[in-house]
Amino acid sequence: MVTAAFFDDPTWSFVFSDPLPRAAQYQQFWALLADGAMRFDWVWLCEGDQATTVWLPPGCSELTPEQEAGFEAFARTLLGPGADRLLETVDRFAAARPSEPHFYLSLLATDPRHRGHGYGMDLLADNLTRIDAAGQAAYLESTNPVNLGRYRGVGFEVTGRFQLPDDGPSVTTMWREPRPPVDASAQSPAQSPAQSPAQSPAESSPQSSA
Repeated sequence: MVTAAFFDDPTWSFVFSDPLPRAAQYQQFWALLADGAMRFDWVWLCEGDQATTVWLPPGCSELTPEQEAGFEAFARTLLGPGADRLLETVDRFAAARPSEPHFYLSLLATDPRHRGHGYGMDLLADNLTRIDAAGQAAYLESTNPVNLGRYRGVGFEVTGRFQLPDDGPSVTTMWREPRPPVDASAQSPAQSPAQSPAQSPAESSPQSSA
């Protein structure tokens, strides 16, 4: 799912610039990130497997210490001469991440066959309700400018931008302050949130995130 969703993403297709091996390279890259995130139980999959989100709780790293120690070798095996661009890109993502406590949306992906139905944004909204209940802020990087309006629609605000190496595209950073929890008993039926928009983390499937 993630491989197909990000295949033509402006940022990641610049890093993985050769379209011929890109799908196989993506599978290994996203699988590594998903595997690192699974230890926090914040990888979500909507009920019909149309969309997934990968979150890191406050203060948590994207990779395990063992994965971080081996990441340069992983990148050079994956991309050969193109590894420097990936390594610098990852460093710029890390440098942009705020120091304030927050939940970090590592990725949101919708199966391209199911785009346009709101599955990804419904899943994101459900996640944000849980984050609001914990009284935490949320942070993300938008790698595609077409998504900025969608993220603004659920409360994120633009906080900055950074550019990829080699005159690459820019990435937009966004922040969302926690909102007071909604009293479901005070809502009218028309205002009630969608029922069961996501599986619990324990039910989510790691292989669906790469």
